[in-house]
Amino acid sequence: MTEQVIIVDTRDNELGTMEKLEAHRTGTLHRAFSVFLFNSSHELLIQQRTDHKYHSGGLWTNTCCSHPRPAEPVRQAAERRLFEEMGLRCPIRKVFDFVYTAEVGGGLKEHELDHVFVGFTDREPQPDPEEVQAWQWSHPAVLLADIEANPGRYT
Repeated sequence: MTEQVIIVDTRDNELGTMEKLEAHRTGTLHRAFSVFLFNSSHELLIQQRTDHKYHSGGLWTNTCCSHPRPAEPVRQAAERRLFEEMGLRCPIRKVFDFVYTAEVGGGLKEHELDHVFVGFTDREPQPDPEEVQAWQWSHPAVLLADIEANPGRYT
């Protein structure tokens, strides 16, 4: 069974569903979420995507990101994927959403209405090795400097 994403307009009104890879081939706007977890030292948990991901393999990214399933509430999807990818459960809260577009290589394009969640934990992740090949806690100022110096390392 192919994974479906929820097609939306810029106000997050549902317009239907589409196969995930097709949405990324056509650049069709769809619903997504991103999770950013911080620890008590104010460091951000980032992950390195496995090399075999269908796009952006081997790149560093936020704690967790994905797409809700049809009829799945966005917060519930974010909590589900946080556990599936990083082996973590903690309270998260939505802080904002935005629409963005980005070329991600291989003829694929992200065009997402992204719901952004933030949470706090001092627990060590237990990531799924099929999803995540490395992780680290990073101070935001250090991370931003490295992104500026080495943008090709990040999503």
